[in-house]
Amino acid sequence: MQLHVARLCLDCQEVHDSQTCPICSSESFAYISRWIPAPERRMTPRPAEPAPQAAQAEMYRQLLASDRSDRASPATSRWLKRGVFGLAAVSAAAWALKRKAAGDDDEASAHPPKAPSESTLP
Repeated sequence: MQLHVARLCLDCQEVHDSQTCPICSSESFAYISRWIPAPERRMTPRPAEPAPQAAQAEMYRQLLASDRSDRASPATSRWLKRGVFGLAAVSAAAWALKRKAAGDDDEASAHPPKAPSESTLP
């Protein structure tokens, strides 16, 4: 049994590695590594990562710089969309007012004022 998985049952003090104690079926336990430090499991430490070369570093800088310019683009496109929507709304309102004014003129020409009839004259 490995030290980093060994558990001590808090009820019957049995050492086990399962979720429940095999003796008393209790689920209350404490890891033994709490009191006894477990040594590093690797025999050799991880190798150090090589430092990035200058060309790779410059390439990453350029990629990051292009990302920053892309982040500004959504704000610009958002304002452009708002401007187009505003222009469309103003144009539609102007067109509706113009049409209404033309409709009032058409009504006036379709129903000319009545001339007084001869029977109503004194």
